[in-house]
Amino acid sequence: MTGRPTLRRNARLGALAAVSAGAVALVKDLGRPERFLHMLRTFKVTSPMSVGSWILSAFSAGAGVAAVAEIDRMTGSRLPLGPLRKVLQAVEGPAGVEAAVFAGPLAAYTAVLLGDTATPTWNAAHEELPFVFVSSACLASAGLAMVTTPVRETGPARKLAVLGVLGDVAAMKVMEYRMDPIAAEPLHQGKAGAMLKWSERLAVAGGLGTLLGGRNRVVAAASGVALLAASALTRFGVFEAGLASARDPRYTIEPQKNRLAARRAAGVTDDAITTGS
Repeated sequence: MTGRPTLRRNARLGALAAVSAGAVALVKDLGRPERFLHMLRTFKVTSPMSVGSWILSAFSAGAGVAAVAEIDRMTGSRLPLGPLRKVLQAVEGPAGVEAAVFAGPLAAYTAVLLGDTATPTWNAAHEELPFVFVSSACLASAGLAMVTTPVRETGPARKLAVLGVLGDVAAMKVMEYRMDPIAAEPLHQGKAGAMLKWSERLAVAGGLGTLLGGRNRVVAAASGVALLAASALTRFGVFEAGLASARDPRYTIEPQKNRLAARRAAGVTDDAITTGS
C-alpha cells in the first residue's frame, strides 16, 4: 500500500517460510500428518489447540497465495499457472490482508496453549504471556525485514521493531511482577534465566540500533540479527522455564499455599479451597 515492493516481497516470502516451518513442527508434535487434518474436522472455541489450528490454516492460506504471486513475479511469470495467473494477480492483495488479520492471533495462540496447561510457570503467566509472544513476533518480523531489505524501504519495519522492543520489555516486566514470586523463579534461573537475560539485552541493543542507526545498511542488518535472536531466546527461554517448573514440586505446592493464605486473609473461609472438603 505504500509502494515498497522489496519489503513486501521479503515479508511475504519470510511469512511463508516461517509458517511452513511451524506447520512441520506441529505435525511432528502430533506424530502423524493426518492428525492435523482431523483437527480441522471440528471447531471448538474452548480448545486453544483447535482454534490455533484454524488460525494457522487461515494465515497459511493467505500468506501462501501472496507468496506464490511474488515467486511468479520473481521468475518472470514462468510458473505453470495458465489462466490461473490472472486469478492469482486479482486475489494476492486480499490474500495479504487476510494473512495480516490472522497474524496477531497466530503469534498469540501458542502463548495461550502454554498458559492453558498445569505447568506452574506457564499457567502463572497466562494473562500476560500472549502480549510477550506478540511483541516477540514483532521483533522477529521487523528484524527479518531489516536484514533482507534495503534501508530505503524499511521505514515500517523500523517502527515495528521499536514498538516490539517496548512491548517485549514492558510485557515481560509486567508478567513477572504479577506472577507469584515462586512461580516466576524459573524465569531467572539456569538455562531459561540466561536465555531471557540475553533476550532482553539483544532486544534493547537491536532497538537502539534501529532507532539511532537504522538508516545505515550495516547497522540495520546487525540490529535485525539482534532482534531475531532476541525473539527466539524469548520463546525458548519461556519454554525452558516451564519445563524447569514442572520438574520441581515446589513450584506447584508453594504457589497453592500462597493462594490459600491470600483467600483466608481476604476472609474467604467457607469454600472447598479453604476448608479442604
